[in-house]
Amino acid sequence: MQKIKTLRWSVLLLLLALNFGCDQISKKIVRAKISDYEHISIIKGRFTLTKVENTGAFLSLGDEMPYIFRLVILTGLPLLFLGYGLYFLFAKHHLPMTMQIALCFLIGGGIGNLYDRIVHGSVTDFMHMDFYLFQTGVFNFADISIMIGIGILLVQSIKNKAVQQEID
Repeated sequence: MQKIKTLRWSVLLLLLALNFGCDQISKKIVRAKISDYEHISIIKGRFTLTKVENTGAFLSLGDEMPYIFRLVILTGLPLLFLGYGLYFLFAKHHLPMTMQIALCFLIGGGIGNLYDRIVHGSVTDFMHMDFYLFQTGVFNFADISIMIGIGILLVQSIKNKAVQQEID
């Protein structure tokens, strides 16, 4: 039983570290190699790199708020939620594997952006996609991790609902 617990913890820590590490390595490269608002076309204008320092939240929401509110809402609350998420992930031994993986993506990405906000005062975003009909905002690997985690939870929820309907 102890070996299983150790293996579980090791895998969860590895997933968290990979999500955080990929995000931070990519941001370090971008900070060193790309100027603010510089546009680098990767795929014929459809995928570009554009370095933006985001002091707000998603799509710069809240970047005009007074500093103390940004500190509480964009640093304090995420710190509490991520702390609880880590507790939940490691304390609940019978979570489905898909939920554990989803939480690793959510928490790893959240820690990546929170780390930026605390250490650098802003979150470094640098990827932009244009899908002809719509465009994304500028985002980073932490945002991708968070969206993957949400996607996994959504798919799992839909599957569980379908199974429950079949049972009923």
